Amino acid sequence: MSIYTTILSILVALEFFYIMYLETLATTSANTSRVFGISQEELRQPALNTLFKNQGVYNGLIGLGILYGLAFNNSLILPIMIYIVLVAAYGAATSNPKILLTQGGLAILTIASAFFLK
Repeated sequence: MSIYTTILSILVALEFFYIMYLETLATTSANTSRVFGISQEELRQPALNTLFKNQGVYNGLIGLGILYGLAFNNSLILPIMIYIVLVAAYGAATSNPKILLTQGGLAILTIASAFFLK
């Protein structure tokens, strides 16, 4: 794996840890409201707050999976990146088109670097 792919993979992991932070620890913050386009009042609703926290745990696990792959098994990186792009594409189709690039952009670059920068 090239150094570029490694660096991009680390950036994707950091992105998912940031998403986890927003969803689990800063669930009702102004920043979370801005990032997800949901009012702070809505984020305070118990059902939505619980869903966000649960989703945040999954995003954190994706970040951990990337770091695990980098440390122990590089062959995990490409499938995780493809998964991220597919989830971002689904989010773009069902929620907001910009999700494809905001959530999937770094993963797309990581996949490209894995194929073209050996």
